[in-house]
Amino acid sequence: MGIVNGKRLVITGVLNTASIAYRVAELALDEGASVMLTGFGRGLSITRRAASKLSTEIEVVELDASSTASVDAAVAAISAVWDRVDGVVHAIGYAPPSCLDGEMLATPWDDVATAIQVSAYSLAELARGFKPLMAAAETSSLVGLDFDATVAWPGYNWMGVAKAAFESLSRYLARELAPINARVNLVSAGPIRTIAAKSIDAFRTFQDEWPRRAPLGWDPLDATAVAKAVLCLASDYFPMTTGELIHVDGGYHAMGA
Repeated sequence: MGIVNGKRLVITGVLNTASIAYRVAELALDEGASVMLTGFGRGLSITRRAASKLSTEIEVVELDASSTASVDAAVAAISAVWDRVDGVVHAIGYAPPSCLDGEMLATPWDDVATAIQVSAYSLAELARGFKPLMAAAETSSLVGLDFDATVAWPGYNWMGVAKAAFESLSRYLARELAPINARVNLVSAGPIRTIAAKSIDAFRTFQDEWPRRAPLGWDPLDATAVAKAVLCLASDYFPMTTGELIHVDGGYHAMGA
């Protein structure tokens, strides 16, 4: 039996087979879970193509995390198939180009607001939308993918600010969802070469430096360790862990100069 055997997991954020969320979906299926993916807009067809490469045929539901109506429609579609959801994986993030690299003080508020809404507030939208289905499970888990917001990264700029809000929000949601026995945790991953990462010019700096500084090393092409941590948090092996942020970065975060 796998670590998430019998679990019903909704996984967001699969853009292609290089996505961290795609690796989560692969391992979830290997470990016995039932999986649904979400995508939206022009990326929905890409998500469906990625889903077709998985070992099991799975459903892809449209969900725009910046739209309350879209979240509610996605939940309704999933409710028609499942009477409960044991876990939701939040792998959603976006910031307009002006929010990344360049000068932070030149970024207009409308762009900053978009970054915060999509990359941070969306966690609350998923929690609100899926709360009834999560409450129907004996225990459930909301797991978000993060990039350490305790320091200022070159070029990460307003996305880093959004991630700081994301981390804080996860702790408040841990309190909010505890009465339905739902846990909320984050996995802070080292740099993985995804589409989102490639949009940041300074990513190459992270990628080149990380393996040298991380005591366990780091491979930016392999999201397996990150996916395993996500599934552990979605499993029953962390029944009393909530409001936590687990680093899966080869130990980079703990090292000094």
